[in-house]
Amino acid sequence: MQKIDGFEIYSHEKSNRIIQINIKDEILEKLIFPFNKFDLTALELKPFTRFTIAKSLDDLTNNKLSLVMNSIVKDRATGCFVLGPKNINSKINDQFLVKLSTAVAHLIGNPNHDAMAGKYYARFHVKHEDTSDSYLRKAYKNMDLHTDGTYVNEITDWLLMAKLEEKNAEGGETAMLHLDDWEHCESLFKDPVGRENFIWGSPKSKNIEYKVEHPIFFLDKQGRPQISYIDQFPEPKNMKQGIFLQRLSDCLEESFNKIITKLPVGFIMVANNYFWLHGRKPFKENKELSRELLRIRGSFFIN
Repeated sequence: MQKIDGFEIYSHEKSNRIIQINIKDEILEKLIFPFNKFDLTALELKPFTRFTIAKSLDDLTNNKLSLVMNSIVKDRATGCFVLGPKNINSKINDQFLVKLSTAVAHLIGNPNHDAMAGKYYARFHVKHEDTSDSYLRKAYKNMDLHTDGTYVNEITDWLLMAKLEEKNAEGGETAMLHLDDWEHCESLFKDPVGRENFIWGSPKSKNIEYKVEHPIFFLDKQGRPQISYIDQFPEPKNMKQGIFLQRLSDCLEESFNKIITKLPVGFIMVANNYFWLHGRKPFKENKELSRELLRIRGSFFIN
């Protein structure tokens, strides 16, 4: 693993496919000034400012960090990293984490417009009470394994999730599954139904008025399976598609090779969206439960 001054880089405790990147205090201190140059309104309304803070982060590593992060996310053998401060302190608040997430994302690619939030990122709470139309905010329901961007026209190569806050939370662990570790990948991929076009819609909260059509499975440039799937949004055209979706869902949730991990507050997870699936375990019921997450998803730079 390449070394970068000011960072610790090693395999994650739960899987060699996930790379842990810890930011040392001296780097965090040097980020405070360039990050303070722009408030969140500037980042939201002036896209070039996002690249400015991304360059500030990369410059501190002599442009090595962007190379390492891109090599991890694009490598089929890994495809995922977790990045965060070696030591949490009071300066690492929610605004700092939004800026750090923005910088990381803009060293990897161009974020999609998040229609749910109306900007390039979304922040959302998970709390005890919920009236939403999506599993995203339902604290006491299992969020089954899925990929993002299934119901939009934009290319969604990667997904970034950051944990901004968590209080009174027991359970709610992140579930991850790499396609190459999934016991049932070959049999599902070989079923021709999985390569038919499916219709994908979305609930009203997503603010997407159109529907899209695409298959669940497709090939990468090396002929390996990739996946675009979420359980809540496909609209089967017939019985065979409906039964295939049930089989797919069951085989994903029954996998013995899921990675169950806890993302600490202040940390960011970035994963390739075409061969990593992710989900969330239910929380234990607590009226004081509060978790806030940030999400950015987008496409790789083309150059």
